Amino acid sequence: MKLLSFTAETPSEALKKAQLQCGENALVVSTKEIKKKSLTQKALYEVVVAVDDKDIKKAEEKNNTKTKSTTDVLLNLSKAAKQISQIDDITSSDKYLQKQEISKDNNTKTEPTEELKEIKNEIYKLTDKIKLIQEMFWEEKTPQRNGLNIPSEFSEIYKKAKLSGINQNDLDSIMELTLEHMPHNMRKNSNTVKRYFQVLLRKMIPIRLENDMKKGEKKIMMFVGPTGVGKTTTLAKLAAKYSYLKDKREKVGIITLDTYRIGAVEQLFQFAKMMRLPIEDVIDFNDFSRAIKSLSFCDTILIDTIGSSQYDKDKLAKMESFLNKTHINIDVNLVLSSSTKLEDLREIYNNFEYLNIDTIIFTKFDETKNFGNIFSFVKEVSKPLSYFSIGQEVPDDIMCANSEFLIDCMIDGFKKDKNANTSK
Repeated sequence: MKLLSFTAETPSEALKKAQLQCGENALVVSTKEIKKKSLTQKALYEVVVAVDDKDIKKAEEKNNTKTKSTTDVLLNLSKAAKQISQIDDITSSDKYLQKQEISKDNNTKTEPTEELKEIKNEIYKLTDKIKLIQEMFWEEKTPQRNGLNIPSEFSEIYKKAKLSGINQNDLDSIMELTLEHMPHNMRKNSNTVKRYFQVLLRKMIPIRLENDMKKGEKKIMMFVGPTGVGKTTTLAKLAAKYSYLKDKREKVGIITLDTYRIGAVEQLFQFAKMMRLPIEDVIDFNDFSRAIKSLSFCDTILIDTIGSSQYDKDKLAKMESFLNKTHINIDVNLVLSSSTKLEDLREIYNNFEYLNIDTIIFTKFDETKNFGNIFSFVKEVSKPLSYFSIGQEVPDDIMCANSEFLIDCMIDGFKKDKNANTSK
């Protein structure tokens, strides 16, 4: 028996080195940290294993075989690429001649030349070899995915979903669900896998459409949330949408409880004046009741509130008192920024939850690249999404929440679509 030591930045990496060199029969003697992590240096761990000489030879033979296999594939890949390049050089000069041989009758079809058939065959072979290499490297990283056995055809969608910021537990559970229910004949094509995965994700996003609001009732919407998420701007966009952009225009009134920020109040009053919308400012509950009555002729009343830290209990309690003392059905919309981390989204929601949140609005789609946090958050709290604010322009950059749009942003990135302002 021999004692051998292996070092790496993590115990698992050191153990993997030991298994590669010594085989699966190696006996772990000790694992210890030999250098602590610091601001300038990474941690270093040592794994000591006891192994028989025969096991070392077997492991070396296995590694040599694997290396030779990878080398052969790479060599074949290089040869195939060269062949395609040579064929392309030969046939590129023949393309013009081929066009000249086409019949004067435009409807006449010509059979593909032997050279073109050969190019296609070589491309198919090249694709197969690339997939083989991809699968070899994909399988090597299985331990990093908590042992979850994911076929290589799922590698692209798995990586994209992970990079989106989705919670790892959510990703693993959805992958297991996909592997369990997805028909085997659909797994051969990565595009088919991607579409299936996206459909599955979309079904997990609760959406409340504008038409889901009870007809005939006065619509009173209050916008709550942390400072700086864009509540006032969102209110202005929706005010314009309801009063001017919908097929059936509505009479819209505005109430502001945000009397602490003088600039914000002036901005909102200026906007209301420009749009010719009635507006009321409120300081206490009596003012609030009066404002509701004075706007009773309106179809929709939008209520702006002061931005509040989720830890500011006094401001939250004041908003709660407005809601509890008013015997009117008020739709409470929690406004959140798309760029907020998942942990912070949870914290904000937990502190605003006792205001009886009805729906959630996400803003600032144009200020982030990762949307997996939104997916995991909404899946966790099970509250429907109502609107997305996708830019700075008033009133254009507001759209009804759409699960397809959100999942596309999550997988392929945000693409601003001016034509997305529909209530899908």
